[in-house]
Amino acid sequence: MGPVTAGVLQLLALTGALALVHIPLGTYMARVYSSQRHLRVERWIYKGIGADPDTEMRWPAYLRGVLVFSLAGVLLLYALQRLQGVLPGSLGFASIDPDQAFNTAVSFVTNTNWQSYYGEQAMGHVVQTAGLAVQNFVSAAVGMAVAVALVRGFAGSRSGELGNFWADLVRGVVRILVPLAFVAAIVLVACGVIQNFSGVHTVGQFTGGSQEWNGGAVASQEAIKELGTNGGGYFNANSAHPFENPTPFSNLFEIFLILVIPFALTRTFGVMVGSVRQGYAILAAMGTIWLGFVSLMMWAEFSHQGPAFELANGAMEGKEVRFGIGGSSLFAVSTTLTSTGAVDSFHSSFTGLGGGITLLGMMLGEIAPGGVGSGLYGMLVMAVIAVFIAGLMVGRTPEYLGKKIGTREIKQAALYILVTPALVLVLTAAAMALPTPGHSMTNSGAHGFSEILYAYTSASNNNGSAFASLNADTQWFNTTLGIAMLLGCFVPMIFVLALAGSLARQTPVPVTAGTLRTGKPLFAGLLVGAVLIITGLTYFPALALGPLAEGLA
Repeated sequence: MGPVTAGVLQLLALTGALALVHIPLGTYMARVYSSQRHLRVERWIYKGIGADPDTEMRWPAYLRGVLVFSLAGVLLLYALQRLQGVLPGSLGFASIDPDQAFNTAVSFVTNTNWQSYYGEQAMGHVVQTAGLAVQNFVSAAVGMAVAVALVRGFAGSRSGELGNFWADLVRGVVRILVPLAFVAAIVLVACGVIQNFSGVHTVGQFTGGSQEWNGGAVASQEAIKELGTNGGGYFNANSAHPFENPTPFSNLFEIFLILVIPFALTRTFGVMVGSVRQGYAILAAMGTIWLGFVSLMMWAEFSHQGPAFELANGAMEGKEVRFGIGGSSLFAVSTTLTSTGAVDSFHSSFTGLGGGITLLGMMLGEIAPGGVGSGLYGMLVMAVIAVFIAGLMVGRTPEYLGKKIGTREIKQAALYILVTPALVLVLTAAAMALPTPGHSMTNSGAHGFSEILYAYTSASNNNGSAFASLNADTQWFNTTLGIAMLLGCFVPMIFVLALAGSLARQTPVPVTAGTLRTGKPLFAGLLVGAVLIITGLTYFPALALGPLAEGLA
């Protein structure tokens, strides 16, 4: 079997597996967030944190819950890192420096999971399990809660209420993420991913030498790392490390975990608004972009010309032989079109155009299918923009799901879209203009520029992957990337929840002959076009200076 055929078969198997679980998982999540009863363990949690899960919240109260909870997470994770030297299970590692502790705390709380440190050489068991792994669960649940709040905004009528943040957070963790991660961790252990606290002794197959590795709860953290679209690896090599991702099957399974909840949330959306066709339209737009990017990536990596590429049947530099180009391309596209940031290959070693595809995937806003929660609410904001464009074309007041898209709504959607590009472009320009940040660049020219552009794109979009050739462990990058992660996560959430509150206050308008049918393929095509055109107009100059210049050279 040739490598191209193997890549296509992996794509078909992955698509089939996602289709198989789409309806049951999506419907189950809709029931979770619509349930009126509380499990016993949930009641214990509500009592412990002093929250009333039955109190309905308007968008300012919902936002306060998100911000207060996230701030507490940043402070707790920062304290754990700064105190690591005196904590049990530290493996002899010293406390983390202030700037790196700030960067890491912000990174994991915002679901970015950017890492400017070597995990196996810096973080002990307590920080890894009680700090980073816990944030992998709760940061994902926050994104899902905000997405559900926006869905309730479309489904609600005149109340302005979006549900209860604390109930949505706890249910997301207890009823969705923990059970799925438990099953996924068992599968990963069966595949050979380690799960211990005793360390690992390896003997070299060819050299006869031996190595001692620190062990850890790797399988359990790997499961939620992918399932929650987090991305932070236990080891510096991330999902390219054989202790995290040992076989081609585990690689495909981890890609499945990355995509399963974001794609299934479109079904959740359709069920909660009372029209599964609306969910299928969003799914079609997401799926079209994802399949298109996978096809482009495989073409870029398989067809690159030159003797070395021809001997290796493609661009194998920076890729694991056990995964090949097909599995690496699938992983790279899926991790950058979601907010995951995990890697099983090194994006800096991709071809110029291949690296550009990973960049563009993040620049789209990670909405195809995006992160858990953030992908859905990002695509719904783009749907608001799409119906506004359609309304301008035909001279009608735009409507989406029975809600009028007026001046307030379109301003909130536009501000959501503008935040991330502003952060990426301004910070990239500052880093290129100042003398000190440039010292972290391993390469010069277009590829060196792409390193900087990739870092700020990854941080501002809360992705977390890196070109892996930039020394980001400096005060400048730890601080500015941390600020980009904070603003890139929470400022857009403000506009999403404000939009949700504005929609929830409206009375649905009846469908007429002139209403745009947003559950049809025509709207899905319009939505794909709006996403690509808006991103292209925003980022094309920056892409032309980096990956396009390198790829066309």
